[in-house]
Amino acid sequence: MSVEIRNMVDNDWKSVKNIYLDGIATGNATFEITAPSFDQWNQSHHPTCRFVAVIDKEVSGWVALSEVSSRCVYAGVGEVSIYVSPKAKGKGIGTALLTNLIEESERNGFWTLQSTVLLENEASIQLHKKVGFRIVGTREKIGKLNGVWRDTVLLERRSKAYI
Repeated sequence: MSVEIRNMVDNDWKSVKNIYLDGIATGNATFEITAPSFDQWNQSHHPTCRFVAVIDKEVSGWVALSEVSSRCVYAGVGEVSIYVSPKAKGKGIGTALLTNLIEESERNGFWTLQSTVLLENEASIQLHKKVGFRIVGTREKIGKLNGVWRDTVLLERRSKAYI
């Protein structure tokens, strides 16, 4: 199996959205309950740090960065979003996507990447730790999903290029 990691293009949106909807359906990937429009998604994600994983000409996963704040002091801090198609899980796609994102984010001036993961999403927590993220802490009852309070784990990775 050959995995190609490439820049996301606008035509990838349908696949990216479907993979996101698969994540929403798990109940453990995000607090969101619907996918945004392409324009909303496009506006909220960094234009250069968004990638897709392609297997046999099919988008099988994606990763992108969002700014954590509009304040200039946080210009080098990005929030990671990563989703892998259910039929592609366990094939190293998440690792390939995050590794590529780390490299590209450093070329684009990001010194810290952070990720907020629902506590029950152990696979995502382990994936982030595998590529150098550390657990900063747990935020208890930080938000409700379908009327139920949920905890999140905050992870971060500091770039060695900026230390």
